Amino acid sequence: MDSGQDKPTAGDAGLRSAVVVNPVKVADLDEFRRTVDGALTAAGWPAPTWYETTVEDPGRGQTEQAVRAGAEVVFACGGDGTVRACVTALAGTDVALAVLPLGTGNLLAANLGLSNDLAAGLEIAVERGRRRLDVGVVGDQCFAVMAGMGFDAQMLDSTSETTKARIGWPAYVVGAAKHLRDRPMRVSIRIDDQPPLRRRARSVLVANVGRLQGGVRLLTDAEPDDGWLDVAVLTPRTLGHWLAMGWALMRHRGSVPRMEVFKGRKVAITSNRAQPRQLDGDLIEPGRSLKAEIKPESLWLCVPRPAQHPDLSVDAEAAAERGERLVEEARRE
Repeated sequence: MDSGQDKPTAGDAGLRSAVVVNPVKVADLDEFRRTVDGALTAAGWPAPTWYETTVEDPGRGQTEQAVRAGAEVVFACGGDGTVRACVTALAGTDVALAVLPLGTGNLLAANLGLSNDLAAGLEIAVERGRRRLDVGVVGDQCFAVMAGMGFDAQMLDSTSETTKARIGWPAYVVGAAKHLRDRPMRVSIRIDDQPPLRRRARSVLVANVGRLQGGVRLLTDAEPDDGWLDVAVLTPRTLGHWLAMGWALMRHRGSVPRMEVFKGRKVAITSNRAQPRQLDGDLIEPGRSLKAEIKPESLWLCVPRPAQHPDLSVDAEAAAERGERLVEEARRE
């Protein structure tokens, strides 16, 4: 896709939109729909078309249907699986993605600074801040934030939905604690055409953006539109190593011990045994390998302004305040 193409606009008229929602994540779908419809109407947009995800199709088919029907913006309303399905369907199109996070630990939402803020997500869309992002491709699926193999996916697999619903993203810490002493995997990592790296690693992450659940910035140099994937190889072996890594991440400065970082456009990871794997915080089938490549500037994403700042979450708090006024106006009508 031509990275120099102008971003999609529609003059002063409101954009045609669609909402792809996971109904399981919404306590009151009717009320949620009234709020979204009302806010978009108050902003001068036509009423969106609504699509519900299913177990069989978590959002990709619905999003493709919305694109065929002429949507210019698709709102992804759900957890990591819903958002990733929408990303996969929208990559390579001129249709923009807006995130209305309903899950507990949505990775793309964390990188936008949105948390579970419906008002901010709506405001960011109607203000039309747009940024064209790279996406990573694994097989026939895409990811916007990061793919991973090993400990990170084990953590997700061990975190219960009940605990997430009760305490939010810190539930992942509980899941992580169960695997701190697991044995490492032996991996071969080939980046582009370089000779393979061989490591005893706990996790290998292939990232387009650098934040984890809870807003923790793992990769400070990862930029979402630089045409590169950042590859993080984590090699802690003791509890002390894990604590040192955590302390370095909490301080937000300096290098992170027991972590190597590389850059590449194609990455192939092969383990000595099958490992849990994840894309954007959503578990996929375990396997011995994970192959990813970058698809540069292929996704239009609705972002807080200023749109070109390296940190996608800049202005999120101010957008949330503006969004609250928009939602209140819609509720008065």
